[in-house]
Amino acid sequence: MPGKILLEVVTPEKQLLSQEVDEVIAPGSEGEFGVLPGHCHFLSTLKIGELRYRVDNQIHHMAVLWGYAEVTPVKVTVMAEIAEKAEDIDADRAAAKVEEAERRVQAGGLPSEVKEAQISLEKARLRKKIAERTHKTSHA
Repeated sequence: MPGKILLEVVTPEKQLLSQEVDEVIAPGSEGEFGVLPGHCHFLSTLKIGELRYRVDNQIHHMAVLWGYAEVTPVKVTVMAEIAEKAEDIDADRAAAKVEEAERRVQAGGLPSEVKEAQISLEKARLRKKIAERTHKTSHA
């Protein structure tokens, strides 16, 4: 069994990551799933969530907003609508977006407006959580 698996994360704008990793944990729409080298082939849709990948003993975090993951024994390809590495997220801006989204949800409105506000809040909370993890790790 190979010791590493290639993780590629792409968005419509660019390839965000192409790296040999030891493990990938992704937010599948049916639940979180983990991938190690030698995993069987499968395809999964992704929901808004945290993508984690391990290189040696270091865990890296990324926000993923919808998409697909294709898994083969030697490669995981994540095609995401939006993806951001934890170190690229501004923690203060993310916290401000959470507050703004919470106000929009509380304001109510048409069902479509409320749903849109709830999705914005979910995305903002994810970005804030991931940004805080990197902030804590880098200052630990």
